[in-house]
Amino acid sequence: MTQYEKMTGTPIPKLIITLSVPTIISMLVTNVYNLVDTAFVGKLGTSASGAVGIVFGFMAVIQAFGFMFGQGSGSIISRALGQQDKHRGSVTASLGFAASFCGGLLITLVGFIFLDEIVILLGSTPTIEPYAKTYITYILIAAPFMSSSLTLNNILRYEGRASLGMIGLMTGAVLNMAADPIFMFVLDMGIGGAGLSTALSQFVSWCILLGMFLSGRTDTHIGLRYLKRGSFAILMNIMATGFPSMLRQGLNSFTTVLLNSCCKVYGDAAVAAMSIVTRIIFFAFSVALGIGQGFQPVSGFNYGAKKYLRLRKAFRFTMLVSEVIIVIGCAALIVFSGSLIGIFRDDPEVIRIGVRALRLQAIAQLVLPPCMAVEMLYQSTGKRLGATVLSSLRSGLLFIPALLLLAHFRGLAGIQEAQPLSLILSLPLVVPFGLMFFKALPKEDISGKESSGE
Repeated sequence: MTQYEKMTGTPIPKLIITLSVPTIISMLVTNVYNLVDTAFVGKLGTSASGAVGIVFGFMAVIQAFGFMFGQGSGSIISRALGQQDKHRGSVTASLGFAASFCGGLLITLVGFIFLDEIVILLGSTPTIEPYAKTYITYILIAAPFMSSSLTLNNILRYEGRASLGMIGLMTGAVLNMAADPIFMFVLDMGIGGAGLSTALSQFVSWCILLGMFLSGRTDTHIGLRYLKRGSFAILMNIMATGFPSMLRQGLNSFTTVLLNSCCKVYGDAAVAAMSIVTRIIFFAFSVALGIGQGFQPVSGFNYGAKKYLRLRKAFRFTMLVSEVIIVIGCAALIVFSGSLIGIFRDDPEVIRIGVRALRLQAIAQLVLPPCMAVEMLYQSTGKRLGATVLSSLRSGLLFIPALLLLAHFRGLAGIQEAQPLSLILSLPLVVPFGLMFFKALPKEDISGKESSGE
């Protein structure tokens, strides 16, 4: 069976689960690393824990470039492969990869020039600042590899080859977990060891992911001959299609900085608590997000192949399964919130602040599956304007004013409540987008018949 036949003929539940499992595994392993890294750094003190949260906001900027070129390239590639145009896919993949790597280099250059200013801007307190500067130095060195690795992984996902991406990401994450305690404690490098471990693991992942394309294991290929056939118009198309991801990640970075700035008024414990909560929530949500990312290539492929009935069925399946997963995960977070926070920092004040924030965010996660599914639907089918609006809602347009207003009127309690409130408010705004999309979508395939395997 060819990849085209697999993506347009395999029964929807089986196809989405097959594509989701490698993504979920790689995300879980990566997030386990993030949590383990947070726990190791926590042994160095509350200020060191806060530094990881500070730099996490900067890493979102690097991820923004990777996701913009990866999601932009991937969306175009999946629709091109749905039309069985592999050459167009290879030109897009080569151009997206090169642009992402150059974007990472630009971040490295700017980051080192304005290192002191960036660390302060990210929300460091005087006690957090030295830890943050040490950690971010290694992240800056790894920026080109981090950015382009995300691009390569997204292209693999949109091709329907998430298992290949899993190999690269998991190898780096496992290496990172193994190297962390060695660099940090055996070699006595402290938080610098955590940064070096992250940088090395990102480079290893990059080598493996790039090797997948160079070895011919993919439908699209990356090479100089394809890059030469690229054009400014193709690059702009990639960037425009991926801009919703860039906007979402950029807003995530800005809101993380804003959150840290609001928290630092209440001390290092508040900064550490909210950064720990952010990582725990993302870990819990990663399984449902993996289902959504399994949906994206199915959506793009079948939209390109004009198999609209399969697209409708894929959307319904994604919504149902991700909601069930979220309900189970959020129940566990609410029940075990105190124990979970305590794993990462055994500080009564950190636990007190973190428990309330974690429980509120867990409840609000229940509205995320429909918001996520509609947003991914728009981006994977190339609906740029709608995808851009959806990306900006919960990441910034709602969260930023909620945070500023609640922090002003309710202090630390308001900071804990801002993210959950913005998530809940996003649902009634997202639903009309989903209804409009499916109202405009043809009710039948071009042939008038549902494809085989349904």
